[in-house]
Amino acid sequence: MRDIFAEIWATTRNNKLRTILTGFAVAWGIFMLITLLGAGNGLINGIMKQSEGRFTNAMIVYGGRTSIPYKGLKEGRYIRLKNSDIEITSNEFDGIIDEVGAMAYQNVTISSGANYISTDLAGVWPNHNKINKVEILMGRFINKIDLEQQRKVLIISNKQAEELCPKNWREILGKYVNVGSFAFRVVGIFKDDESGRSDTFSSYSTVQTIFNHGDNAGRIEFTFHGLPDEKSNEEFENIYRTRLNANHQAAPEDKSSFWLWNRFTDNLQMQDGMNFIKTFLWIVGLFTLLSGIVGVSNIMLITVKERTREFGIRKAIGAKPWSILKMIIIESVIITTIFGYIGMVLGVIGTEIMDAQFGHSDYDMGWGSESIFVNPSVGIDVCIEATLVLIIAGTIAGLIPSIRAARIRPINALNNA
Repeated sequence: MRDIFAEIWATTRNNKLRTILTGFAVAWGIFMLITLLGAGNGLINGIMKQSEGRFTNAMIVYGGRTSIPYKGLKEGRYIRLKNSDIEITSNEFDGIIDEVGAMAYQNVTISSGANYISTDLAGVWPNHNKINKVEILMGRFINKIDLEQQRKVLIISNKQAEELCPKNWREILGKYVNVGSFAFRVVGIFKDDESGRSDTFSSYSTVQTIFNHGDNAGRIEFTFHGLPDEKSNEEFENIYRTRLNANHQAAPEDKSSFWLWNRFTDNLQMQDGMNFIKTFLWIVGLFTLLSGIVGVSNIMLITVKERTREFGIRKAIGAKPWSILKMIIIESVIITTIFGYIGMVLGVIGTEIMDAQFGHSDYDMGWGSESIFVNPSVGIDVCIEATLVLIIAGTIAGLIPSIRAARIRPINALNNA
C-alpha cells in the first residue's frame, strides 16, 4: 500500500496543473452541494419558526359567502357564525372534537392615566392558549372561571405594558385599566411575538356581553383527534361543513359558505414541501458534483493512456490485473476525497457566512416582521452522507479507467509504445 501511495504522489506531482483543475471541479461540486443544502435548511427552519407555538391538530372556522343558490336564497350571501354553531361543534362531534372555543374581536382604546393604546381586544376561551401558544411572562391566561363569570380581565403584551406604564411595565400587573368606559384588571402579560399584531385578550363571554355581539360568534376554533391522514380530514371537513350549512340554510355541497383552516393538513402539505425542497437541492448539488466526477474519470483515462507501456511491462513481469485496478481506483478516490473535503470545508464556511448575513434578520411581510431564513447550516448527518458520496463517486470515477488498464495485454502495450 505504501508503494501505491508513493506512485500516486509521483504521478500527481508530475501533472500538477491537470490534477488541480480536476480537483477544483470536485471541490466546486461538493461546495455547491453543502451550500445549497444549507440554504434549503435555512428556508425550512424559517418556515418551522413561523409555525412554532401552533397546535397541529386544530381547526379554525370562519364565515364565508355562499356560492350556490339554495331554497330561494341567492348566492353571494354572507354567512356569520352563530352561537348555535358553537353548540353544534361541541355536542355533535364529540367523537372527534376535543376542546371547543371561539374568538370575538372588538377594537378598543385602553388607557392608564395619560397613557393609552388602540388595539383589537380578542375575547377567547381558555383553549386558545393551546391552539395558538401565548408565552405568558407574568400572571396567567384566561381560565374557565373568567368565562363562566364574565370577568373583566385583561392579558396584554409586554410592549403594550411598556406603553401603558413606561416607568416599570411590570407594575401594571394586577392594576385596573380603562377599556373604553369599562374597568378591566390586568391579570397577565405575554411576550410580544414581534409580528406586528397587537391583540389583547379577555374572556369570550365578557367581550360578547359588554360589546353587544349578540348571536355573532366570531370564529370557532377547536382541537381534534383520530384523523391521521388527508383523506380522513377531508371527509370530516365535508361532514362538518354540511352540518353548518344546514344551520344557515346553505346548500350542503357549498364549500364557500365557511372557510376551514385545518392546521393538520397544512402541516402535512408543509412537510411535503420541505421534503421536495430537500430532494430538489440534493439533485441539483449531485448533478453539479457529477461534472467534477466526470473530470476525474477523464483524467484517469488520460493517465491510463499515458501509462499503457508501464502497465504492459507490469503485467509482463507478473503483475495481476487486480493490482493495476486497485491502484487506479485508489488514485481516483484520493483525488476526489482530498479536494472534496476542501470543498466541504469551504461549503461549511459559506453557510456560516450566510447565517451571519441573513440568518438573524426579520423581513417585513406586510402584516409584521418574520424570520424567513434561520440557521442555514448542515448537520453531521449531511457531512457523513457527503463523505459517502465522495467515496462512491471516486470509486465510480476510477472504475472505467481501471478496468481499461487491467485489460491491457502486454504484447499490445509493448508494440504500441
